[in-house]
Amino acid sequence: MRRDVQISWEIPATPPGLAGRLERFMGPGKSRSESVVETLGLLGCALLLAAGLWTSGVTGDLSTAQLVVVALAGLDLIGGVLTNATNAAKRWYHRADPAARRARLLFVSAHLIHLAAMGLVVLSGDLTWTLTNAALLLGGAVVVEFAPVHLKRLVAMALLMAAVLVNLFWLPVPAVFSWFAPLFFLKLLVCHLVPEAPLERRRDA
Repeated sequence: MRRDVQISWEIPATPPGLAGRLERFMGPGKSRSESVVETLGLLGCALLLAAGLWTSGVTGDLSTAQLVVVALAGLDLIGGVLTNATNAAKRWYHRADPAARRARLLFVSAHLIHLAAMGLVVLSGDLTWTLTNAALLLGGAVVVEFAPVHLKRLVAMALLMAAVLVNLFWLPVPAVFSWFAPLFFLKLLVCHLVPEAPLERRRDA
């Protein structure tokens, strides 16, 4: 038994109105250290992505609409991986509430918009890419969500790897966009749907 850490599922109260809704969307009770790591990770990885896109020369070949979609998708996926990996998000999205499962699946389903934007705008109407990834997302989400709790992490990792390999070999995109599928499925199948225990250091340790 670990005596230096503890698991805390306690969700703090949230304020009314828009501020409360935003806090619940991100995960109530995020610690200051989580926020710092999340912010630094987002800034660092976003800069790396921007630098990679810039040095590849692809930015000069994209329309304004395509650039906007790529920028928003990159920021959302990088930020989403980090946000959904926080203790605060794990506590909220995997709380003991019958409505939590529906909320998780709706959250995942909303990301079909990302696929449509990338496939139809950035990849110039690639329906095969869009529809296949939509099937991988929705099918994978259902499998992870209804897997036994002790197998969810393992199942999610297997499905993440399968989705990435399908994209690499059968749904190829220009190399400058090859980051999309790994980050997309990491955010949703692993970071969002796997109910990992919110660990923190014991205060009396």
